[in-house]
Amino acid sequence: MTKDQKNEVIVLLKEKFNQYNNFYITDTESLSVEQISNLRRTCFNKQVEMKVAKNTLIRKALESLDSEKYAGLFESLNKVTALMFSENPKDPAVIISAFRKVNNWDRPTLKAAFINGDIFVGDHSLVALTNIKTKNELIGEVIGLLQSPAKRVIAALLNHAENGSTKTETEVVAAAVEVAVEEVAAPAEAPVAEAPAAEAAPEAAAE
Repeated sequence: MTKDQKNEVIVLLKEKFNQYNNFYITDTESLSVEQISNLRRTCFNKQVEMKVAKNTLIRKALESLDSEKYAGLFESLNKVTALMFSENPKDPAVIISAFRKVNNWDRPTLKAAFINGDIFVGDHSLVALTNIKTKNELIGEVIGLLQSPAKRVIAALLNHAENGSTKTETEVVAAAVEVAVEEVAAPAEAPVAEAPAAEAAPEAAAE
């Protein structure tokens, strides 16, 4: 590879590192040509870009961007390296896990991953990465948590409207929110114990 060709690869890698906030550094050594092709096809179908490059060129690309930011990845640049770039932080982990299960093998091996600024090192991180929450999943969970209080607010607003309240809109909203907050914050009421039956009043003394 000529110097110009190396520079072209470095420029291409820099573009990918700038484009994606998530990328995986994997070891694909010992994989056959057919297995590599199958892995590439799977990545393509899942919108994950796979790039094979020399470790020295990958390191130069990362160092030229931000040597301090990516310093934790440099020790993982050894042996044969295939990079996986993805918008979804866990898609490469899912692909690697499924590929290994189908082929009953431990390749490709995860050497490191860069996920939204966080660095994961070692193949033992694979399980955690397959369970990582995506942005859409987190938003869904937040919406779920907010739905119950929101329903209470709407119910309170409707109640004020139906009762012909003379309060201003701001006052009505504030009151509705206060009701919802109180209902959410209030601890579950303990069941009220039944009062002991009152003892029968003594009969009046016979006159």
